[in-house]
Amino acid sequence: MIEIKEYFRPKSVEEAYDKLISTEGAEIIGSGAFIRLSSRKINLAIDLQDAGINYVKKEGNEIKIGGATPLGDVERNEIIKKAFDGKLLEVFQLIWSVQLRNTATIGGTIFPKLGFSDLITVLLALNTDVVLYENGRMPLEVFLEEKIRKDVLTEIIIKDEDRKLSFQNMRNSFYDFSMLNAAVSYDKKDDFRIAIGARPGVAKLAKKAMNYLKENKNIEEASKIAAEEFEYGSNIKCSKEYREAIAPILVKRGLEEVLK
Repeated sequence: MIEIKEYFRPKSVEEAYDKLISTEGAEIIGSGAFIRLSSRKINLAIDLQDAGINYVKKEGNEIKIGGATPLGDVERNEIIKKAFDGKLLEVFQLIWSVQLRNTATIGGTIFPKLGFSDLITVLLALNTDVVLYENGRMPLEVFLEEKIRKDVLTEIIIKDEDRKLSFQNMRNSFYDFSMLNAAVSYDKKDDFRIAIGARPGVAKLAKKAMNYLKENKNIEEASKIAAEEFEYGSNIKCSKEYREAIAPILVKRGLEEVLK
Protein backbone atom coordinates (compact mmCIF):
# COMPACT_ATOMS: atom_id res chain seq x y z
CA MET A 1 0.00 0.00 0.00
CA ILE A 2 1.18 3.52 -0.83
CA GLU A 3 0.44 6.32 1.59
CA ILE A 4 0.94 9.89 0.33
CA LYS A 5 0.82 12.66 2.91
CA GLU A 6 1.07 15.70 0.60
CA TYR A 7 0.93 16.30 -3.15
CA PHE A 8 2.84 19.08 -4.96
CA ARG A 9 2.76 20.13 -8.63
CA PRO A 10 5.67 22.54 -9.30
CA LYS A 11 5.76 24.99 -12.20
CA SER A 12 9.45 24.43 -12.97
CA VAL A 13 12.17 21.82 -12.61
CA GLU A 14 14.06 24.14 -10.27
CA GLU A 15 11.04 24.36 -7.97
CA ALA A 16 10.66 20.57 -8.08
CA TYR A 17 14.31 19.98 -7.18
CA ASP A 18 14.24 22.50 -4.34
CA LYS A 19 11.26 20.69 -2.79
CA LEU A 20 12.86 17.31 -3.37
CA ILE A 21 16.05 18.11 -1.44
CA SER A 22 14.47 20.30 1.25
CA THR A 23 11.60 18.01 2.25
CA GLU A 24 12.30 14.79 4.12
CA GLY A 25 10.54 11.85 2.49
CA ALA A 26 9.82 13.72 -0.76
CA GLU A 27 9.76 11.75 -4.01
CA ILE A 28 9.23 12.43 -7.69
CA ILE A 29 6.27 10.21 -8.52
CA GLY A 30 6.96 10.11 -12.28
CA SER A 31 3.25 9.76 -13.25
CA GLY A 32 2.77 7.07 -10.61
CA ALA A 33 2.39 4.25 -13.16
CA PHE A 34 4.70 1.91 -11.25
CA ILE A 35 4.38 3.41 -7.78
CA ARG A 36 2.39 0.46 -6.44
CA LEU A 37 5.19 -2.00 -7.15
CA SER A 38 6.24 -1.42 -3.54
CA SER A 39 4.62 -0.40 -0.25
CA ARG A 40 5.86 2.76 1.43
CA LYS A 41 4.96 6.15 2.84
CA ILE A 42 5.67 9.29 0.80
CA ASN A 43 5.66 12.54 2.75
CA LEU A 44 5.55 14.70 -0.38
CA ALA A 45 4.68 13.40 -3.85
CA ILE A 46 6.09 15.70 -6.56
CA ASP A 47 4.29 15.61 -9.92
CA LEU A 48 6.26 17.07 -12.86
CA GLN A 49 3.41 17.48 -15.35
CA ASP A 50 3.47 21.30 -15.09
CA ALA A 51 7.27 21.63 -14.91
CA GLY A 52 7.78 22.28 -18.63
CA ILE A 53 9.52 19.01 -19.53
CA ASN A 54 6.82 17.39 -21.66
CA TYR A 55 8.13 17.46 -25.25
CA VAL A 56 9.72 15.61 -28.16
CA LYS A 57 11.98 17.66 -30.41
CA LYS A 58 14.94 17.31 -32.73
CA GLU A 59 17.99 19.57 -32.57
CA GLY A 60 20.70 18.77 -35.10
CA ASN A 61 21.34 15.05 -34.93
CA GLU A 62 19.81 14.67 -31.47
CA ILE A 63 16.29 13.63 -30.50
CA LYS A 64 15.34 15.15 -27.16
CA ILE A 65 12.48 13.81 -25.04
CA GLY A 66 11.39 15.56 -21.85
CA GLY A 67 11.33 13.56 -18.63
CA ALA A 68 7.61 14.18 -17.98
CA THR A 69 6.53 13.12 -21.48
CA PRO A 70 4.08 10.20 -21.48
CA LEU A 71 5.20 7.21 -23.54
CA GLY A 72 2.00 7.55 -25.56
CA ASP A 73 2.93 11.09 -26.61
CA VAL A 74 6.35 9.83 -27.70
CA GLU A 75 4.75 7.01 -29.67
CA ARG A 76 2.47 9.40 -31.59
CA ASN A 77 5.21 11.92 -32.41
CA GLU A 78 6.26 12.26 -36.06
CA ILE A 79 9.96 12.46 -35.15
CA ILE A 80 9.79 9.08 -33.43
CA LYS A 81 7.81 7.54 -36.28
CA LYS A 82 10.66 8.34 -38.69
CA ALA A 83 13.59 7.51 -36.41
CA PHE A 84 15.66 4.38 -37.13
CA ASP A 85 13.40 3.30 -40.01
CA GLY A 86 10.39 3.14 -37.72
CA LYS A 87 11.96 0.57 -35.40
CA LEU A 88 11.92 2.85 -32.36
CA LEU A 89 8.19 3.41 -32.88
CA GLU A 90 7.64 -0.36 -32.94
CA VAL A 91 9.29 -0.66 -29.54
CA PHE A 92 7.01 1.97 -27.99
CA GLN A 93 3.99 0.17 -29.45
CA LEU A 94 5.10 -3.03 -27.71
CA ILE A 95 5.17 -1.46 -24.25
CA TRP A 96 2.15 -2.86 -22.41
CA SER A 97 -1.24 -1.27 -23.18
CA VAL A 98 -2.32 2.07 -24.69
CA GLN A 99 -3.74 3.08 -21.32
CA LEU A 100 -0.46 2.48 -19.52
CA ARG A 101 1.58 4.23 -22.24
CA ASN A 102 -0.66 7.27 -21.82
CA THR A 103 0.20 7.31 -18.10
CA ALA A 104 3.82 6.16 -17.76
CA THR A 105 6.47 8.80 -18.50
CA ILE A 106 10.02 8.70 -19.83
CA GLY A 107 11.50 9.80 -16.50
CA GLY A 108 9.20 7.53 -14.50
CA THR A 109 10.45 4.57 -16.52
CA ILE A 110 14.18 5.35 -16.66
CA PHE A 111 15.03 7.04 -13.36
CA PRO A 112 13.91 4.09 -11.14
CA LYS A 113 16.08 1.77 -13.33
CA LEU A 114 13.27 -0.76 -13.66
CA GLY A 115 14.69 -4.21 -14.30
CA PHE A 116 11.76 -5.31 -16.46
CA SER A 117 11.89 -2.26 -18.73
CA ASP A 118 11.97 -2.92 -22.48
CA LEU A 119 12.59 0.77 -23.14
CA ILE A 120 15.82 0.98 -21.15
CA THR A 121 17.22 -2.00 -23.06
CA VAL A 122 16.49 -0.35 -26.42
CA LEU A 123 17.85 3.04 -25.39
CA LEU A 124 21.08 1.36 -24.24
CA ALA A 125 21.47 -0.19 -27.68
CA LEU A 126 21.25 3.31 -29.15
CA ASN A 127 23.59 6.15 -28.20
CA THR A 128 21.45 7.68 -25.46
CA ASP A 129 22.30 10.22 -22.77
CA VAL A 130 20.24 11.26 -19.76
CA VAL A 131 20.18 14.83 -18.47
CA LEU A 132 19.70 15.39 -14.74
CA TYR A 133 18.97 18.77 -13.16
CA GLU A 134 21.79 18.54 -10.60
CA ASN A 135 24.18 15.94 -12.01
CA GLY A 136 24.04 17.08 -15.64
CA ARG A 137 24.36 15.05 -18.84
CA MET A 138 25.82 11.54 -18.90
CA PRO A 139 25.56 8.37 -20.99
CA LEU A 140 22.64 6.15 -20.03
CA GLU A 141 24.97 3.25 -19.22
CA VAL A 142 26.84 5.46 -16.74
CA PHE A 143 23.60 6.64 -15.12
CA LEU A 144 22.43 3.06 -14.63
CA GLU A 145 25.60 2.30 -12.66
CA GLU A 146 25.42 5.42 -10.49
CA LYS A 147 23.52 5.56 -7.19
CA ILE A 148 21.67 8.82 -7.76
CA ARG A 149 18.45 9.20 -5.78
CA LYS A 150 17.81 12.91 -5.23
CA ASP A 151 17.67 14.47 -8.69
CA VAL A 152 15.25 15.22 -11.52
CA LEU A 153 15.57 13.58 -14.93
CA THR A 154 14.83 16.52 -17.22
CA GLU A 155 15.30 14.81 -20.60
CA ILE A 156 16.91 12.00 -22.55
CA ILE A 157 18.92 12.62 -25.72
CA ILE A 158 19.11 9.98 -28.46
CA LYS A 159 21.68 10.45 -31.21
CA ASP A 160 19.79 10.17 -34.48
CA GLU A 161 22.39 8.16 -36.36
CA ASP A 162 22.32 5.97 -39.45
CA ARG A 163 21.92 2.91 -37.28
CA LYS A 164 19.87 -0.26 -37.77
CA LEU A 165 17.92 -1.35 -34.71
CA SER A 166 16.39 -4.64 -33.59
CA PHE A 167 14.47 -5.43 -30.42
CA GLN A 168 13.75 -9.00 -29.31
CA ASN A 169 11.92 -10.25 -26.25
CA MET A 170 10.11 -13.20 -24.75
CA ARG A 171 6.94 -12.76 -22.73
CA ASN A 172 4.00 -14.92 -21.67
CA SER A 173 1.43 -12.63 -23.31
CA PHE A 174 1.40 -9.38 -25.24
CA TYR A 175 0.49 -7.26 -22.20
CA ASP A 176 2.94 -8.95 -19.84
CA PHE A 177 6.43 -7.86 -18.79
CA SER A 178 9.32 -9.44 -20.66
CA MET A 179 10.87 -12.58 -19.21
CA LEU A 180 14.02 -11.48 -21.05
CA ASN A 181 14.74 -8.85 -23.67
CA ALA A 182 17.61 -7.89 -25.96
CA ALA A 183 18.33 -5.01 -28.30
CA VAL A 184 20.97 -4.73 -31.00
CA SER A 185 22.01 -1.77 -33.15
CA TYR A 186 24.59 -1.50 -35.90
CA ASP A 187 26.00 1.23 -38.11
CA LYS A 188 28.03 1.15 -41.31
CA LYS A 189 31.25 1.70 -39.35
CA ASP A 190 30.82 -1.77 -37.85
CA ASP A 191 29.90 -0.33 -34.46
CA PHE A 192 27.62 -2.79 -32.68
CA ARG A 193 25.71 -2.10 -29.48
CA ILE A 194 24.09 -5.04 -27.68
CA ALA A 195 21.99 -4.81 -24.51
CA ILE A 196 20.25 -7.50 -22.50
CA GLY A 197 17.63 -6.72 -19.86
CA ALA A 198 14.97 -8.26 -17.61
CA ARG A 199 17.53 -10.84 -16.43
CA PRO A 200 15.65 -9.84 -14.11
CA GLY A 201 18.11 -7.02 -13.39
CA VAL A 202 18.21 -3.72 -15.27
CA ALA A 203 19.66 -3.84 -18.79
CA LYS A 204 23.40 -3.75 -19.40
CA LEU A 205 25.63 -3.55 -22.47
CA ALA A 206 27.34 -6.75 -23.61
CA LYS A 207 30.72 -5.09 -24.07
CA LYS A 208 32.75 -8.25 -24.65
CA ALA A 209 30.49 -9.26 -27.52
CA MET A 210 30.55 -5.72 -28.91
CA ASN A 211 34.36 -5.77 -28.95
CA TYR A 212 34.40 -9.25 -30.49
CA LEU A 213 32.26 -8.07 -33.40
CA LYS A 214 34.76 -5.35 -34.30
CA GLU A 215 37.08 -8.03 -35.67
CA ASN A 216 34.78 -11.03 -36.19
CA LYS A 217 31.35 -11.49 -37.78
CA ASN A 218 30.59 -14.91 -36.32
CA ILE A 219 27.04 -14.24 -35.12
CA GLU A 220 26.71 -17.57 -33.33
CA GLU A 221 29.83 -16.98 -31.26
CA ALA A 222 29.02 -13.32 -30.60
CA SER A 223 25.56 -14.28 -29.32
CA LYS A 224 27.08 -16.83 -26.99
CA ILE A 225 29.64 -14.33 -25.68
CA ALA A 226 26.91 -11.72 -25.06
CA ALA A 227 24.70 -14.17 -23.18
CA GLU A 228 27.56 -15.41 -21.00
CA GLU A 229 28.62 -11.93 -19.90
CA PHE A 230 25.79 -11.68 -17.38
CA GLU A 231 24.33 -13.44 -14.40
CA TYR A 232 20.66 -14.41 -14.52
CA GLY A 233 18.11 -14.99 -11.80
CA SER A 234 14.73 -16.59 -11.19
CA ASN A 235 11.49 -14.79 -10.35
CA ILE A 236 7.75 -15.21 -10.82
CA LYS A 237 8.16 -14.79 -14.60
CA CYS A 238 10.59 -17.62 -15.28
CA SER A 239 13.65 -19.46 -14.04
CA LYS A 240 17.31 -18.58 -14.22
CA GLU A 241 17.91 -21.59 -16.47
CA TYR A 242 15.26 -20.49 -18.96
CA ARG A 243 16.77 -17.02 -19.21
CA GLU A 244 20.21 -18.50 -19.76
CA ALA A 245 18.83 -20.71 -22.52
CA ILE A 246 16.99 -18.00 -24.49
CA ALA A 247 19.53 -15.16 -24.10
CA PRO A 248 21.82 -16.24 -26.98
CA ILE A 249 18.78 -16.90 -29.19
CA LEU A 250 17.39 -13.38 -28.73
CA VAL A 251 20.80 -11.79 -29.36
CA LYS A 252 21.30 -13.91 -32.47
CA ARG A 253 17.91 -12.90 -33.85
CA GLY A 254 18.78 -9.25 -33.27
CA LEU A 255 22.16 -9.54 -34.98
CA GLU A 256 20.64 -11.33 -37.94
CA GLU A 257 18.03 -8.60 -38.35
CA VAL A 258 20.44 -5.66 -38.32
CA LEU A 259 22.88 -7.42 -40.68
CA LYS A 260 20.28 -8.31 -43.31
